[in-house]
Amino acid sequence: MNLESKIEAILFFKNEPVTLTELSKVLKVPREKLQITIDKLQREFGDRGIVLVTNGDEVSLGTHPEVSELIENMQKEELSRDLGRAGLETLAIVLYRGPVTRRDIDNIRGLNSGFTLRALLVRGLIERAESDGRSHVYKPTIKLLQYLGKTRREELPEFETAFKKIAEFESRNNSNSTNGNE
Repeated sequence: MNLESKIEAILFFKNEPVTLTELSKVLKVPREKLQITIDKLQREFGDRGIVLVTNGDEVSLGTHPEVSELIENMQKEELSRDLGRAGLETLAIVLYRGPVTRRDIDNIRGLNSGFTLRALLVRGLIERAESDGRSHVYKPTIKLLQYLGKTRREELPEFETAFKKIAEFESRNNSNSTNGNE
C-alpha cells in the first residue's frame, strides 16, 4: 500500500489531529518525505468533499469548505438526536474517570470511541485538553456539570464509590499485567 493511502487510513482511524512527528514515527518515513506526501494529498483532495487540514505540526481530515452548509445542517440534526448507548457510556467514563485519554476510553469500552467523542465535543459536553504533550485527555465541561445541576464532579451520584472501585479494578488489572496473568 502506498504512503498516501496509509496516511489517509491513519487520519481516518484517529479522527483527530495527528502530529507529523507521530506520523513519521508510525510510518517509519523521514519527516521531509511525509511533508511532501501531505502536500501532494492536499492538492489531490482539491475538489473532493474531504480535505487535509494542517495546523502547524498537526494534520487531520476535514470537510471541504464548499460543503460547510450541508455539514452544518447535518450537525444540527445530529445535535437534536439522543446520545445513544455509546454516547452515554463514553460520557459516564469521562465524568467518573476524567480526565481520561481516548486510548483508555477505547480500552474500557472495548470499542473505537473516536466518533462518539467527536459527537460529545460538538455538543459541548466534554472538552479536550493537552496531557503530557503527546496525547489529549477528555474531561467534562462546565456546561455539562451545569446541565446536570452539579457544581463539581464529586457531587455526582456514587462518585466516591465509583472512583474507589475504578482504582481497585485498575490496581488489580495492573498487578495481573505485571505478574503475566492477563
